[in-house]
Amino acid sequence: MAVISIERMGLLSVVCVSLFFSSTFAVDRGNFKTCDQSAFCKRQRALKPGQSPYRALLETLELSDSRLTLQLINDNNKVHLLLELYRLQGNMTRVKINELKPLKPRFEVPDVLIAEPPTEPLSVLSKDDNGVVLSLGAENQRLIVSARPFRLDIMEGPEVLLSLNSRGLLAFEHLRLHKDTQAQADGAEVKESVDGDQQQDEGKKDEDGESEKEEDGLWEETFKSHTDTKPNGPTSISLDFSLPGVEHVYGIPEHADDLKLKTTDGGDPYRLYNLDVFQYELYNPMALYGSIPVMLAHNTQRTMGIFWLNAAETWVDISSNTAGKTVFGKMLDFVQGSSEKPQTDVRWISESGIIDVFIMLGPKPSKVFSQYASLTGTQSFPPLASLGYHQCRWNYNDQEDVKSVDQGFDQHDIPYDFIWLDIEHADGKRYFTWDPHKFPQPKEMLQGLMDKRRKMVSIVDPHIRVDSGYKIHNEITSKDFYVKNKDGKNYEGWCWPGNSGYPDFTKPEMRAWWASMFAYDQYEGSMENLFTWNDMNEPSVFNGPEVTMHKDALHGKWEHRDIHNIYGLYVQMATAEGQIQRSGGVERPFVLTRAFFAGSQRYGAVWTGDNAAEWDHLKISIPMCLSLGLVGVSFCGADVGGFFKNPSTELLVRWYQTGAYQPFFRAHAHLDTTRREPWLFGPENTALIREVIRQRYALLPYWYQLFYQAHKTGMPVMRPLWVDYPKDTATFTIDDEFLIGSDLLVHPVTEEGSRGVTAYLPGAEEVWYDVHTFQKHNGAQNLYIPVTLSSIPVFQRGGSIIPRKDRVRRSSTCMENDPYTLYVALSPKKFAEGELYIDDGHSFNYDTKKEFIHRSLTFANNALTSSNLCPDCNFLTSSWIEKVLILGASKPSKVLLKMDGKETPVDFEFDTSMSVLTLRKPGMNAGADWTLLLQYQRYFQC
Repeated sequence: MAVISIERMGLLSVVCVSLFFSSTFAVDRGNFKTCDQSAFCKRQRALKPGQSPYRALLETLELSDSRLTLQLINDNNKVHLLLELYRLQGNMTRVKINELKPLKPRFEVPDVLIAEPPTEPLSVLSKDDNGVVLSLGAENQRLIVSARPFRLDIMEGPEVLLSLNSRGLLAFEHLRLHKDTQAQADGAEVKESVDGDQQQDEGKKDEDGESEKEEDGLWEETFKSHTDTKPNGPTSISLDFSLPGVEHVYGIPEHADDLKLKTTDGGDPYRLYNLDVFQYELYNPMALYGSIPVMLAHNTQRTMGIFWLNAAETWVDISSNTAGKTVFGKMLDFVQGSSEKPQTDVRWISESGIIDVFIMLGPKPSKVFSQYASLTGTQSFPPLASLGYHQCRWNYNDQEDVKSVDQGFDQHDIPYDFIWLDIEHADGKRYFTWDPHKFPQPKEMLQGLMDKRRKMVSIVDPHIRVDSGYKIHNEITSKDFYVKNKDGKNYEGWCWPGNSGYPDFTKPEMRAWWASMFAYDQYEGSMENLFTWNDMNEPSVFNGPEVTMHKDALHGKWEHRDIHNIYGLYVQMATAEGQIQRSGGVERPFVLTRAFFAGSQRYGAVWTGDNAAEWDHLKISIPMCLSLGLVGVSFCGADVGGFFKNPSTELLVRWYQTGAYQPFFRAHAHLDTTRREPWLFGPENTALIREVIRQRYALLPYWYQLFYQAHKTGMPVMRPLWVDYPKDTATFTIDDEFLIGSDLLVHPVTEEGSRGVTAYLPGAEEVWYDVHTFQKHNGAQNLYIPVTLSSIPVFQRGGSIIPRKDRVRRSSTCMENDPYTLYVALSPKKFAEGELYIDDGHSFNYDTKKEFIHRSLTFANNALTSSNLCPDCNFLTSSWIEKVLILGASKPSKVLLKMDGKETPVDFEFDTSMSVLTLRKPGMNAGADWTLLLQYQRYFQC
């Protein structure tokens, strides 16, 4: 939420921020920096590839069981750096570069890694005056350290997998005293600060021909009316990576762009800097609300990952030797015998901190996901109800409005689990409070929802109204927990409440206190069915530079420039911990955040921010969530219907159809939009929206099982096709369809007035079944699908078994003990497999007490069998198997249930036209061992 209105802030607030926000719903790009307007990015980008001034001093090499250290020297300025190399368990390599003797410590990012990564021994294979060859253990992998110029190459056999500093763009601006700069001749410091004679582009001076203006950005920088003092001077870092054989790279969210990252030659690099950007532009590299500095590289032979652990403002340049070539051009190269191997080059540039990079060598996509999960953790296992439908609006007006909306869902037979309250619910935007006139009895309201087994989310933002009558502000002040400005006083800026302070969430003591505020006796009016939404946590400062906090603000001894991108992670971390603590550590939290960083997946869900009711925003929600899933954040969604503007009825229906098949499913709308509850668009459209929400609820067992797998393994829930079909080049750029798990393929309709879509069904030897008609289609084809407004093309992979609950009720909790239907989609070899996971849906007992059911479902040799995947687990369920549909079957003569040593006949029906066998009410408990045996009449020829 970023557009200001009189209703939302006092008149004074509006006047103060009017310079920063347009009255129209469009981003003002002038509020946000380009690379040329960011002094360190401009300096670093002015370097051109060439001979690096860095040299490895091989005589300083020291090798222990866990690491290798080596000094580097910049031959231009004689500054020494310390290189640390680690071989990590799980086929990963860690590279750290810092100053050998900095004037003071440089910031190293804490709290993102779940533990210090375990190492494996490094060994020297050979060494001479030119370099060192180290063994990385697995599969003949070697790490080669070249001395002059310094370079690292990771090889497997004869192939170079990845190179560091191969283009000579390593640059490390060392800490120095301000007087040292003043002693330099004009223009010399600009060169020295980016390491001397390293191909500084002298031609790119200001129009007056002077270089002093570039020098201005070293110790002080002004953007619009804001001046950033830099007491530490220039501290930026840069390193380049070369990826031979790679044409496709992904990740580094958040950007409103295609799944496959574009080259940045001739334009701005991709920017990673958490910002409050309202109604963001599409298909450009501008920074948005979150930043995850992880990139995946993929070709038919291997998937790799690069994790750049730095929380400062970061820019990422991408270039490729095949960029711009058409398919015909590539074919011509092949015919003409061109020997040029595809290669992608990536350069990371950060404003401060150190170089700390993890190279994840795969080789399979699933292995990269597990490698990254071993570093930063997996997606938190959400409460089952949070996978249902969420109804939100800025703002539901009062308790009566909430009650009316809740009743509307019942009257129109539409299920939902959560209703949300935006900032107007609080007393004067004082979070942890309720407006005494609009929400005078919050517990009565929450109890009414609880009686229907529904829940609520209220917003709690990290800007605190400066008000001596406000308990939260007074306690933060008394404990000295606010962020400080450069002069050591409490930092204040404008946000929704008006003048606001910003808690310093980098302090563990502050996070612990914040968590304690969610206790039921502290957060008055709260109950166990109230959960939390952290918005504006980039942090958003309406009158700050780029609508965020000044970089020279202080978090203890560190500047905000060092920690900016992890501020939002800390807010969500503390909020999630508060929800856990209020239940005595028993209940799982649900927290939605807008800002995020690497590791945010451990604390809850993310959404794509302030989108618009436009078709292109519907389309972009798919690659945006796919990109997040690739870097650990599976619990992603977009505001259904678009936050700004009013969607057409067709767009709204299509957005519900898309959102129902994305992990986080929430409708949300701006204060100035017309009301858009699902039943307000006529009976026909209400029926369409009802149907797709019911489809979501029927599939909740499958969604829940996938989130359990994501929590255990790091595998993304919503994923690009290439993750499961890594050798199929046709999948590498597809981002208008996606997989849910391995077994459902979804191609939403995202074009206005569409009468048909073309879906690519992967797998040369596979079949796919339309989940609505059960029609079977062969894989490895582009399938044209006629569509109407009721169509949402979804296919189940042959060879899979998906559990559903087809009795949909008013909420997911109401369906807890309902029976399952198993959809068994046979492969061409008449085989299928799947899983069924069941627990209480809300507590940590699955982890602390092993209270869950985990079943393996297998169809082979005409028998469907359920077997226990966790024999020492203990959980009881009342749910039973109500029906089994076997797609691609033939008609048996008899079906028997074998269970507890007994055989019982089972009723069945067979649809000859679609080859679907339906077994009715076999009746076994969902947690039991059983086999359904299909018997066929044998015919003997005389």
